[in-house]
Amino acid sequence: MRDGFSRCWAGAAVALVLLAAAPAARAQFDAPALTPRDPVPPVAAPPPSAARPGATLPGGAGGGPPGLDRDAPVTFTADAVEYDRERGLVTARGKVEAWQGERLLRADEFTYDRNTGIATARGNVQLLEPDGQVLFADTVELKDRFRDGVLTGVRALLAANGRLAANGVQRTGGTINELARAVYSSCDLCPDDPTRPPLWQLQARRAVQDKEQERITYRDATLRLGGVPAFYAPYFSHPDPASPRASGFLFPTLGLTRFLGPFVETPYFWAIDGSSDLTIVPQFSARQYPNLGLEYRKVFNSGQITADASIGSLDGSDTRSSSGGGQEIAGHIFARGRFTLDENWRAGFDLNRATNELYLRTYRYEYRRVLTSQAFVEGFWGTEGYARFDSRVYQGLRPTDDTRRIPYVLPNLYYEYAPRQPVLGGLVTADVGALGIYRDVGSATRRLATRVTWTRPEVGPIGDVWTFRVQGDALGYSAYGQQEPPGFLPEANGTRAVGNVRAAVDWRMPLVRSAGAWGSQTIEPRVQFVTGPQTGPQRRVPNEDSIDFEFTDANLFALNRFTGRDRQEGGSRVDYALRGAWDFPNGGQVEGLVGGSRRFTDNGFSPYPGSGLEGRQTDYVARLRVAPVSWFETIGRVRVDDQFAERRLVDTVANLSLGPVTLSAGYLWSPPLPYLQPTRVRDEVGAGFTARIGDNWRVAVSGKYDLQLDRPVLVQGAVGYEDECFILEGRFIKRFAQDPATQSLYPANTVVLFRVGFKTLGDYFFRAI
Repeated sequence: MRDGFSRCWAGAAVALVLLAAAPAARAQFDAPALTPRDPVPPVAAPPPSAARPGATLPGGAGGGPPGLDRDAPVTFTADAVEYDRERGLVTARGKVEAWQGERLLRADEFTYDRNTGIATARGNVQLLEPDGQVLFADTVELKDRFRDGVLTGVRALLAANGRLAANGVQRTGGTINELARAVYSSCDLCPDDPTRPPLWQLQARRAVQDKEQERITYRDATLRLGGVPAFYAPYFSHPDPASPRASGFLFPTLGLTRFLGPFVETPYFWAIDGSSDLTIVPQFSARQYPNLGLEYRKVFNSGQITADASIGSLDGSDTRSSSGGGQEIAGHIFARGRFTLDENWRAGFDLNRATNELYLRTYRYEYRRVLTSQAFVEGFWGTEGYARFDSRVYQGLRPTDDTRRIPYVLPNLYYEYAPRQPVLGGLVTADVGALGIYRDVGSATRRLATRVTWTRPEVGPIGDVWTFRVQGDALGYSAYGQQEPPGFLPEANGTRAVGNVRAAVDWRMPLVRSAGAWGSQTIEPRVQFVTGPQTGPQRRVPNEDSIDFEFTDANLFALNRFTGRDRQEGGSRVDYALRGAWDFPNGGQVEGLVGGSRRFTDNGFSPYPGSGLEGRQTDYVARLRVAPVSWFETIGRVRVDDQFAERRLVDTVANLSLGPVTLSAGYLWSPPLPYLQPTRVRDEVGAGFTARIGDNWRVAVSGKYDLQLDRPVLVQGAVGYEDECFILEGRFIKRFAQDPATQSLYPANTVVLFRVGFKTLGDYFFRAI
């Protein structure tokens, strides 16, 4: 018994659940049972012992698996050896070990007829193969250098915990094993009751193990769950557990969705060679024409390529389609490549294209709101230098997306250099970049930019920390068509150069107090003075990379708090914060920070109303982290306006670990953001838990609730069982959220996933939407 729940009975319970929907099986024959004797660990072949009597028999030609010396002699050691010269018979008794090349035989008694070349072993026979497979038998009769022979009462220990038993085995060429009344499983026997049947086992009237093809095939096969017949097949085949990859059909996937109706996928895996493979996934459904999916992988000495592609069709008369009707050819390709050119350079690409969002959702391929394709080359020179050259193309998938206005980047060049040697006692970082952004219709921007930063920390006479920083930016622009898309600035058209310099003095005073056995306490006031020329509204500068902005404690002390280079913060300001921390001896901590910023003059520019930077006094930001012990942590971030009257951001997450159970909860409130659609306040709470039950069971449940809309957003749960031979998993996902722009196309939905996995055999999937 473990955790109050017997694994043996857990497996039986899982088996009974599966049997509820299992088809009837044919009557079974008598087959050998997997016994406690089977899981004997494999042992390595030892060298001959000089202390024991031994003999070497002449070698000869022979076959066998790769890596085996077919002409090596048969050598053996034993406690006692008898040799009958007249009959040409060699008999060894007591701890017999005989080997030929990399193949080892162990037994209580070993007889070798030099006239016929037949070796017979009896009593606790073990045959260790060059590939690591171990065969246990009652008696063994071998010839032709152990390649051919007959074995009775066989039990085999394979790779990946596979176990194979049979009444008898006929061995041919050292590579073909024909088994009579075979039983196969990768499950451990129940430690409390070894006579209990394993969770699953495959029984067959006849089985063939082909080591060259690396497959095991069965005739008249029956799958038993908990000892009860569940499935019958006149023919079944699966890769040998020792084979990392083998061609063949994978388990089918069944499902039911509102777009496809009932559907089935029958994947075929093709191991092309040792470095590449292809999975062919035809899909047949009741409401759509057949679809063909392809998954390709290729490994090179210097890199790898992976690709996921498909081709099919969509019914243009569907109300979800924007076309005029009829069948339309559709498809997608998601490809990725990474290559190492030399010790400093690597290259890569990502190719992601699809007909539209409707196609990906219909055929259940990976969905992304925007697809990004790129090609790049990048170089690394230790900690001093980094370079990247890339180009990117984007594709919006929603019917409401105007693809003519979606930008593509050609080129994006960037180089950064950070010398190790100090300059004027400080660290210098310099970069230069060139960026080109184009659209078929609308604005286009070309930019050349460089930035140099210098940072020098110093420790004052009373333990205070001073940091001196200087940052200079120089940018050149060539832009046209800036009146489109809407919101861009017509004044930014043309060619111009701009620059900005920021200098800062940052002072911190960490006041530390020892609390003895309770750790240490820290109070740290921090003030930073930043100055530079006024930048004004910057309406004559295009804005491509500084649209997404969020003012938090993370960028409070940044010299330029915008995310990119197109918007520069100017003028003089003072940043201030008070940080407190209590560090415990066990590694726990309670830490908090509150701060803000104030400008000396009105800069006349802010990213957007409500961003927190629109006035001389910025919003106030705060952070609190409470983690006194290793099993509890909560962290929250808050932003309020300068009058402490209106909240601008609340984001908090908490995690509680109670042994095998982990609880989590969170709350998010954020104002409407102009760059997120739809534009509205987000007011959500979320909670969830994950639990481990014993060594094999996992459970997880989580959900989100929208307080503003007063309805759930998402509810999902998962339960799974996994041991050394079996996987059972179920998932439930219920989405309540609806995109107003596409509600008629993709309303709220429910997804149910079900997976049954027999390790070393295959997985079965069912999906319903």
